[in-house]
Amino acid sequence: MKLPHDIATLAAETIKALAASGLTVATAESCTGGLIAGALTSISGSSEVVYGGFITYANEAKISQIGVPYALLKQHGAVSEQVAIAMAEGALGTAGTHLAIAVTGIAGPDGGSADKPVGLVHFALASEDETRHVRKVFPKLDRDGVRHATVIQALKMLRDAAKA
Repeated sequence: MKLPHDIATLAAETIKALAASGLTVATAESCTGGLIAGALTSISGSSEVVYGGFITYANEAKISQIGVPYALLKQHGAVSEQVAIAMAEGALGTAGTHLAIAVTGIAGPDGGSADKPVGLVHFALASEDETRHVRKVFPKLDRDGVRHATVIQALKMLRDAAKA
Protein backbone atom coordinates (compact mmCIF):
# COMPACT_ATOMS: atom_id res chain seq x y z
CA MET A 1 0.00 0.00 0.00
CA LYS A 2 1.33 3.40 -0.94
CA LEU A 3 1.26 5.90 1.91
CA PRO A 4 0.36 9.56 1.42
CA HIS A 5 3.52 11.49 0.58
CA ASP A 6 3.57 13.57 3.78
CA ILE A 7 3.24 10.50 6.00
CA ALA A 8 5.82 8.51 4.01
CA THR A 9 8.32 11.37 4.21
CA LEU A 10 7.85 11.84 7.96
CA ALA A 11 8.00 8.10 8.61
CA ALA A 12 11.32 7.89 6.74
CA GLU A 13 12.70 10.87 8.67
CA THR A 14 11.56 9.29 11.92
CA ILE A 15 13.13 5.91 11.19
CA LYS A 16 16.39 7.63 10.18
CA ALA A 17 16.43 9.73 13.37
CA LEU A 18 15.65 6.73 15.60
CA ALA A 19 18.38 4.63 13.95
CA ALA A 20 20.93 7.44 14.18
CA SER A 21 20.19 7.80 17.90
CA GLY A 22 20.09 4.06 18.58
CA LEU A 23 16.54 4.28 19.90
CA THR A 24 13.66 1.83 19.70
CA VAL A 25 9.95 2.62 19.72
CA ALA A 26 6.56 1.07 20.41
CA THR A 27 3.14 2.53 19.67
CA ALA A 28 -0.09 2.41 21.66
CA GLU A 29 -2.92 3.38 19.36
CA SER A 30 -6.61 3.86 19.86
CA CYS A 31 -8.16 6.25 17.31
CA THR A 32 -5.53 5.44 14.65
CA GLY A 33 -5.98 1.68 14.87
CA GLY A 34 -2.35 0.88 14.03
CA LEU A 35 -1.74 3.51 11.36
CA ILE A 36 1.32 4.94 13.15
CA ALA A 37 3.00 1.54 13.42
CA GLY A 38 1.97 0.83 9.83
CA ALA A 39 3.58 4.05 8.62
CA LEU A 40 6.80 3.33 10.49
CA THR A 41 7.05 -0.27 9.33
CA SER A 42 6.48 0.72 5.70
CA ILE A 43 10.04 2.08 5.73
CA SER A 44 12.96 -0.20 4.88
CA GLY A 45 15.18 -0.66 7.92
CA SER A 46 12.36 -0.11 10.39
CA SER A 47 12.91 -3.55 11.93
CA GLU A 48 16.03 -2.15 13.60
CA VAL A 49 14.07 0.40 15.63
CA VAL A 50 10.36 -0.54 15.72
CA TYR A 51 9.35 -3.03 18.42
CA GLY A 52 5.72 -3.06 17.32
CA GLY A 53 2.43 -1.60 18.29
CA PHE A 54 -0.49 -2.15 20.59
CA ILE A 55 -3.87 -1.47 19.03
CA THR A 56 -5.89 -0.70 22.12
CA TYR A 57 -9.13 0.51 20.63
CA ALA A 58 -11.37 -0.93 23.33
CA ASN A 59 -10.96 -0.01 26.98
CA GLU A 60 -10.50 -3.70 27.78
CA ALA A 61 -7.50 -3.80 25.43
CA LYS A 62 -5.99 -0.74 27.10
CA ILE A 63 -6.28 -2.54 30.44
CA SER A 64 -5.15 -6.04 29.40
CA GLN A 65 -2.42 -5.22 26.86
CA ILE A 66 -0.66 -2.23 28.40
CA GLY A 67 -1.97 -1.99 31.94
CA VAL A 68 -4.05 1.19 31.83
CA PRO A 69 -5.81 1.28 35.21
CA TYR A 70 -9.57 0.82 35.05
CA ALA A 71 -9.96 3.63 37.59
CA LEU A 72 -8.36 6.13 35.17
CA LEU A 73 -10.69 5.10 32.37
CA LYS A 74 -13.71 5.35 34.65
CA GLN A 75 -12.72 8.72 36.14
CA HIS A 76 -11.39 10.52 33.04
CA GLY A 77 -12.65 8.55 30.05
CA ALA A 78 -10.57 6.93 27.33
CA VAL A 79 -9.99 10.25 25.57
CA SER A 80 -8.03 12.11 28.23
CA GLU A 81 -4.56 13.28 29.12
CA GLN A 82 -4.38 10.80 31.98
CA VAL A 83 -5.21 7.80 29.79
CA ALA A 84 -2.87 8.88 26.99
CA ILE A 85 -0.02 9.09 29.50
CA ALA A 86 -0.91 5.71 31.01
CA MET A 87 -1.02 4.21 27.51
CA ALA A 88 2.44 5.54 26.60
CA GLU A 89 3.98 4.50 29.89
CA GLY A 90 2.29 1.10 29.73
CA ALA A 91 3.55 0.48 26.19
CA LEU A 92 7.05 1.59 27.18
CA GLY A 93 7.12 -0.81 30.12
CA THR A 94 5.55 -3.70 28.25
CA ALA A 95 7.73 -3.39 25.16
CA GLY A 96 10.94 -2.37 26.92
CA THR A 97 11.72 0.22 24.25
CA HIS A 98 13.42 3.60 24.58
CA LEU A 99 10.31 5.50 23.44
CA ALA A 100 6.58 4.89 23.22
CA ILE A 101 3.98 7.07 21.52
CA ALA A 102 0.31 6.84 22.44
CA VAL A 103 -2.77 8.38 20.88
CA THR A 104 -6.39 8.41 21.98
CA GLY A 105 -9.07 10.58 20.47
CA ILE A 106 -12.42 11.10 18.83
CA ALA A 107 -12.10 10.72 15.07
CA GLY A 108 -15.84 11.07 14.48
CA PRO A 109 -18.15 11.64 12.88
CA ASP A 110 -20.01 10.72 16.08
CA GLY A 111 -18.97 10.51 19.71
CA GLY A 112 -18.09 14.12 20.44
CA SER A 113 -19.39 16.34 23.23
CA ALA A 114 -18.92 19.93 24.39
CA ASP A 115 -15.96 18.88 26.57
CA LYS A 116 -14.56 16.37 24.09
CA PRO A 117 -15.36 17.45 20.54
CA VAL A 118 -14.89 15.39 17.42
CA GLY A 119 -11.30 15.92 16.34
CA LEU A 120 -9.87 15.95 19.89
CA VAL A 121 -6.74 13.81 20.24
CA HIS A 122 -4.45 13.32 23.22
CA PHE A 123 -0.85 12.35 22.48
CA ALA A 124 1.71 11.08 24.97
CA LEU A 125 5.36 10.32 24.34
CA ALA A 126 7.12 8.33 27.05
CA SER A 127 10.79 7.70 27.62
CA GLU A 128 12.68 6.43 30.63
CA ASP A 129 13.19 10.03 31.78
CA GLU A 130 9.83 11.71 31.13
CA THR A 131 6.41 11.57 29.57
CA ARG A 132 5.18 14.50 27.51
CA HIS A 133 1.54 15.18 26.68
CA VAL A 134 0.10 17.14 23.78
CA ARG A 135 -3.60 17.94 23.29
CA LYS A 136 -4.74 18.76 19.77
CA VAL A 137 -8.10 19.46 18.21
CA PHE A 138 -8.37 18.94 14.48
CA PRO A 139 -11.61 20.79 13.69
CA LYS A 140 -13.61 20.48 10.52
CA LEU A 141 -11.90 17.29 9.38
CA ASP A 142 -13.69 14.06 8.56
CA ARG A 143 -12.74 10.77 10.22
CA ASP A 144 -9.94 10.05 7.74
CA GLY A 145 -8.65 13.60 8.09
CA VAL A 146 -8.47 13.37 11.89
CA ARG A 147 -6.64 10.06 11.68
CA HIS A 148 -4.24 11.42 9.04
CA ALA A 149 -3.47 14.52 11.12
CA THR A 150 -2.96 12.32 14.18
CA VAL A 151 -0.41 10.15 12.41
CA ILE A 152 1.45 13.26 11.22
CA GLN A 153 1.58 14.74 14.74
CA ALA A 154 2.71 11.45 16.29
CA LEU A 155 5.50 10.99 13.73
CA LYS A 156 6.69 14.56 14.28
CA MET A 157 6.82 13.97 18.04
CA LEU A 158 8.83 10.78 17.59
CA ARG A 159 11.18 12.32 15.03
CA ASP A 160 11.83 15.35 17.22
CA ALA A 161 12.40 13.21 20.32
CA ALA A 162 14.90 11.05 18.45
CA LYS A 163 16.80 14.13 17.27
CA ALA A 164 16.93 15.70 20.75
